[in-house]
Amino acid sequence: MAKLLIVDDETDVREFAANFFRKRKIEVSTASSGEEALSIIDKEKPNLVLLDIRMEGIDGIETLRRIKENNKEIKVIMVTGKKPDEEESVQKCREYGALNYIHKPLELEDLERVVLSELQKT
Repeated sequence: MAKLLIVDDETDVREFAANFFRKRKIEVSTASSGEEALSIIDKEKPNLVLLDIRMEGIDGIETLRRIKENNKEIKVIMVTGKKPDEEESVQKCREYGALNYIHKPLELEDLERVVLSELQKT
């Protein structure tokens, strides 16, 4: 079974997305910080990570860099509350290996399409 890790410091967003994918029979773990995400990744090795860019502590960009440093095979999709008009952030995420961006508020159809498409490739 495919494993999905959802990383977001907003509890409502994290739980909403987790419940949405659990109903689709996907094994889901959640983390509220970059630090927690890195710990879970070491233990569970998810196939795909939905990673919020803006978080307290280690932000999503640094978390992405650390994920890819040790786990190149793990796919990461960045989630952002703002459209990525900051070219530097977009460029860094691409350089570090992010597959795609999803914007908040999360559109369920888009979220489902992108996540299921990537999980089917695993």
